[in-house]
Amino acid sequence: MIDRVYTQLPSYGSRRMAQSLEKDYGFWVGRKRTRRLMQEMGLCGLEPRRRNTSKPHPAHPKYPYLLRDLDIVRANQVWCSDITYVPLPGGFAYLCAIMDWHSRKVLSWEISNTMDTDFCQRALCDALAHHGRPEIFNTDQGSQFTSREFTGTLQEHGIQISMDGRGRCFDNIFIERLWRSVKYEDIYLNDYRTVIELRTGLTRYFRLYNEVRRHQALDYETPDTVYRAA
Repeated sequence: MIDRVYTQLPSYGSRRMAQSLEKDYGFWVGRKRTRRLMQEMGLCGLEPRRRNTSKPHPAHPKYPYLLRDLDIVRANQVWCSDITYVPLPGGFAYLCAIMDWHSRKVLSWEISNTMDTDFCQRALCDALAHHGRPEIFNTDQGSQFTSREFTGTLQEHGIQISMDGRGRCFDNIFIERLWRSVKYEDIYLNDYRTVIELRTGLTRYFRLYNEVRRHQALDYETPDTVYRAA
């Protein structure tokens, strides 16, 4: 329920979250427990910080943000990636997706029950194998994306690396909107019980998202149509 409230109202910190859980949903949970659960989930109010699913590693290099004032007008000009939390009974999973910025097409995705680098690396390699390579790849400053393995793969393919500024929650806005869509249109509706069920459901959803779901921002075309046309 915390994840559902936060996805709808990401400005909520532990104080307002505890009030919402009590008054809107009937869960009598104190602020301290709410704060502890939000910390375990990697969530914090967006004012002034963004959520904290990806944590920076002090020894990893950081890269500048390259998308400011950049006109993104074609497919494979910019790809972006992020990680989000997925609630499951008795635990949780993490979902990593790679998206083409121009068309909003989800190029690849992976899930894991740990916040390691491997599942992000698998998603990256799958996208590169099936969709060529972008000119620029944008992520946040999480340790999964600043790792030697991840940045090394980008550099080997001659891809420029771009990273969101610290505390700038809207530098990667399109994939943030993707998380809202996938949670409200699929995950919360289906109440997946296991990682296997989650993987099966997300396979179905992302196919619909790319090939069937029409986007107002794309003149009501599908991401797959815009990606192939561009």
